[in-house]
Amino acid sequence: MNSAELRAILALSAISSLRIFGLFLLLPVLAIYAAEYPDSSPFTIGLALGIYGLTQAILQIPFGLMSDRIGRKRVITIGLLIFALGSVIAALSTSLEWLIIGRAIQGGGAVSAAVLALAADSTREEQRTKAMAILGAGIGMMFLLSISIATPLAGWVGVDGLFWITAAGALLAILILHFLVPNPETNLLHRDIAPVVDQIRSVLMDGQLQRLNLGIFTLHFAMTALFLAIPAELIRIGNLPLSMHWKVYLPLVLLSVITMIPLVMMTSKTHLNYPILKLGSLFVVISSFGIAVTSFGNGVFSLLLVSLWLYFVGFNLLEAMLPSLVSRVAPAASKGSATGVYNSLQFFGIFIGGSVGGLILQSYDTAGLFSLIAVVMLGWLLLCQFTPPFKLSSSRVINLGSELSTGSLSESHRASLVDKLSRVRGVQEVTILQGEQLAYLKVDDKDLDTDALFKLKST
Repeated sequence: MNSAELRAILALSAISSLRIFGLFLLLPVLAIYAAEYPDSSPFTIGLALGIYGLTQAILQIPFGLMSDRIGRKRVITIGLLIFALGSVIAALSTSLEWLIIGRAIQGGGAVSAAVLALAADSTREEQRTKAMAILGAGIGMMFLLSISIATPLAGWVGVDGLFWITAAGALLAILILHFLVPNPETNLLHRDIAPVVDQIRSVLMDGQLQRLNLGIFTLHFAMTALFLAIPAELIRIGNLPLSMHWKVYLPLVLLSVITMIPLVMMTSKTHLNYPILKLGSLFVVISSFGIAVTSFGNGVFSLLLVSLWLYFVGFNLLEAMLPSLVSRVAPAASKGSATGVYNSLQFFGIFIGGSVGGLILQSYDTAGLFSLIAVVMLGWLLLCQFTPPFKLSSSRVINLGSELSTGSLSESHRASLVDKLSRVRGVQEVTILQGEQLAYLKVDDKDLDTDALFKLKST
């Protein structure tokens, strides 16, 4: 990766990270804060916690498609301004109704797909995997950081102050976008990164992708529903004021990462992917039942801590594995569409987790909510247990030259290129679309003849 590519990716990683930091910074504190409003109820608190997921899910793919038409930076700027506006409304809210409106507007700044497309514009095809890894690592680190420091920060500046920090982060991201991200030379349709409308239906009907989409939906359903009640349980069982919750979250998050890393490294062996995926799901199920047990009576604080640690291990493991599996399962030319649908289902899970979780908490109690989480995750685990392993391969994108972008490529020439690429050892699938200069490949990395592929690309 050259210096220009690295500069662009690090800057885009900062933009994504600032936005994710602002969203998840509210997760450990919002349920307690929202309960102070006179018009609050468990359902409306859950709605405030998860409503941004609804607008994010609805607008994410349209924003990505819009960036193909009017430009990446323009769409990202608009989205970040919307996000900042929602944060300001939430900071100034004097009722739960306005807090919900602010959170919904926050979700309207759905720029993830546009950021990924700009990252693709700013890097060569052979550097694309590294670029996406840097973006993903930045987002993951910000999630863990926001969970760990949210409560002491809220104790210092107040929860309304967290919203002001979020708004400032969005404005800082705009400055980074325009002053540190170079303008790319090309603005291509990257089917391996960005969603395409005519592929959405086929992606939704793919059985393997359906399982992964359901997995991320249930995972984020459980996470949002969990944080509706966990802060109150830490106060009730552990006698910990909200400002001290970091003493629980920080060590548990660090321990979960230490536990998770060896398991993630083991997934480099393809035959271990599915067993480790089921293991991560099992961790979440066991931890959910453990948390449910602590909600009866006075509860056992040590059991709650162990259960939360196990939950974070399972959550972080699945959060790391599922996007990789989507990338390896999806057809090469539809990977962007598969990722877009996957991300939308993730945010729908956040919305349903908040709203349905709030209804359950309002109609039953904390034990009922935690039991629901456990049952939902148990359903996902059983689905993994009784369905066949995923058929995994890697994706490659090859730039075949500018002549293909003019639309002048004859059908016979295109068929000849597909045939030549298909003959390379380890290449499983080849797609070259008329009018585009890219070849989308699915390959077996262990068997791939990279020298032959490079020579063919160079001719």
